[in-house]
Amino acid sequence: MPAIPMNTPDHLGVPESDLLAGGALWTAREIEQQPAMLERTHALLAGLQTEIDAFAGPVAQDPRARVILTGAGTSAYIGQCLAPLLDRHLPARVDAVPTTDIVSAPHLYLDPAQPLLLVSFGRSGNSPESLATVALVESIVRDVRHLVVTCNPEGALGRAPARQLLTLQLPEETHDASFAMTSSFSCMMYATLAALVGTTQLAPRIQPISRATAQVIDRACPTTQALALAGYERVVYLGSGVMQGLAREAALKLGELSNGAIATCYDSPLGFRHGPKTFLQARTLVVVFVSNDPLTRQYDHDLIDELRGDRVAGRVIEVSAQPRADAAADTMAVPLLADAADVDLLWPYVAVAQMFAFHVSRALGLSPDNPNKQGTVNRVVQGVRLHSVP
Repeated sequence: MPAIPMNTPDHLGVPESDLLAGGALWTAREIEQQPAMLERTHALLAGLQTEIDAFAGPVAQDPRARVILTGAGTSAYIGQCLAPLLDRHLPARVDAVPTTDIVSAPHLYLDPAQPLLLVSFGRSGNSPESLATVALVESIVRDVRHLVVTCNPEGALGRAPARQLLTLQLPEETHDASFAMTSSFSCMMYATLAALVGTTQLAPRIQPISRATAQVIDRACPTTQALALAGYERVVYLGSGVMQGLAREAALKLGELSNGAIATCYDSPLGFRHGPKTFLQARTLVVVFVSNDPLTRQYDHDLIDELRGDRVAGRVIEVSAQPRADAAADTMAVPLLADAADVDLLWPYVAVAQMFAFHVSRALGLSPDNPNKQGTVNRVVQGVRLHSVP
């Protein structure tokens, strides 16, 4: 891990000296830098839009073609957040398929005859499954283009041998030095949305998104710290539509930064009643990412009210850009985005989950920058043995 320059007195409500002593400074800084990095990512993509359109457009705009958003772990959840929206926006079919699924069963997911745009995400660009996926797609699919979104200029993914490949190299600061992906997740997700929807559409939205995220990071610190100190043993994240992928990422972030000490669960609000609701007990925290869509929001509120009425879970928190006055005590309000599309909420919402996981890690006496001291889980995955496809 590189040396840490000392600049400001505190981050996420904690003195910088305490963060440095506790192995938490990189994670705190990388969470805090997201609003600025989102704006830099937008500017970067705006300058590349013509090149991106020329490269990706022939496939993305072809109704006979397919776009696969792929990665592993947090990188896979980028695709799961964006796929429902992009599938409605682009003429091509859009799916989120993790590299871990493609590598283990390529013929279930790859059609040799269907034109394909493979969008690969990689913080490091060195995950073995990501590199293997590129090689498999090259060997199986006849007409394929690779759009690589990465944070590491030295990563192998951006230089992978392929017939047609375009790499979107994000700002160097997004190559998170800490164990958990935070600003890398948010900026790769924004870059992909900008690349495939277009920076022109996002130009009036980037400032509200970045400002809302900055205000959440500033204002939500006391609440996330208090929740982290409350001693919850289980945490449930729920979200509908694009928020389902976010719920998975939030659960993973807490699992990573607590080193597995906190049991996590994720689902959609409607799906949660179908069995997963048995996960609840007195020391369970439920967090619902509330939609701005009028129909979806009714289903979100129905379940929130039901869970509070059941009085089984310890607490039910709603994260919302349209907070309800009668639920203010249990709401984390997101400013500036009351009329925004749900996809715009992903960035301030994920900041809430990241901060909570960060504070839980510290409350447990762990080092957020490297919570797994055993070395059984690594920043770049290890231990993968790749096998030949028959």
